[in-house]
Amino acid sequence: MPGTIKVAMGQLKRLRRERALSQRALARKSGVGLDTVNKLETGLRDALPTTVRKLADALGVKPKDLMKGE
Repeated sequence: MPGTIKVAMGQLKRLRRERALSQRALARKSGVGLDTVNKLETGLRDALPTTVRKLADALGVKPKDLMKGE
């Protein structure tokens, strides 16, 4: 989908676990839907830039830290 970003799913999961957050807790903290967090971590969905920014803020990292390198 145009305008979406490939998320480094392993990185997202690792950062979430390092912060002792469940997917549900990350969803609540970031304001992103639980289904979206799950699909991003499993590679079933790409993210809008606003979603990446919300997740990065909730995890205390820069948005680029969640983006998949091409």
